[in-house]
Amino acid sequence: MSDPTDTNGPTGTAEGADAGEVSGDGTAGRHVRVVLVDDHRMFRTGVQAEIGQTAQTGVEVVGEAADVDQAVTVITATRPEVVLLDVHLPGGGGVEVLRRCAPLMADAQQPVRFLALSVSDAAEDVIGVIRGGARGYVTKTITGSDLIDSIFRVQEGDAVFSPRLAGFVLDAFASTDAPPVDEDLDRLTQREREVLRLIARGYAYKEIAKQLFISVKTVESHVSAVLRKLQLSNRHELTRWATARRLV
Repeated sequence: MSDPTDTNGPTGTAEGADAGEVSGDGTAGRHVRVVLVDDHRMFRTGVQAEIGQTAQTGVEVVGEAADVDQAVTVITATRPEVVLLDVHLPGGGGVEVLRRCAPLMADAQQPVRFLALSVSDAAEDVIGVIRGGARGYVTKTITGSDLIDSIFRVQEGDAVFSPRLAGFVLDAFASTDAPPVDEDLDRLTQREREVLRLIARGYAYKEIAKQLFISVKTVESHVSAVLRKLQLSNRHELTRWATARRLV
């Protein structure tokens, strides 16, 4: 999770409270059952530590999952009010979880609502999960208190987005034109796209490893794969390539 000094909370949420405290907007007395879906165990542990003190936060974490199949099984078994869903998961990604859980989202008596929580702030990722049925999308720079507030808002049926991400959705749904297919970009895996964007933004390998919860060696492997697939020679060419496609 983010540094407590980070002020980039989701649009319309209160900021500044510690994640372990009852927020000033009325969290006390409320209760929400949540499932965490993310393929990084350390990240799930961190989120659990920040939001899962039920007596203080009102959030009860009732299950966890690391891939699509696990997610569908746990969500179906526990029927939480809110699922915190990573976009990039083994087995088909967050969009596949949404597709397979569509009947649960449509249940008028006990709907399961989804809030995407991802390191990615790419427009195609945001639009993809919102079209799939998610009620909001926040990035992993969010503070603990803002995440708690976002969970309760989604439980109540609101739509929640980190700053600027809402613009992606408005633009996408205001346009009737389908986005153009980029065959070069389609050659890359979701993880390779994440590494590509961070490299293009000037992140060092160690910073990328920390951001994505992977090793530096794994980052190096992904960069090599990206350069090979795109037929580029170095990170400077990669940055120009990504900038030209507005991926940065």
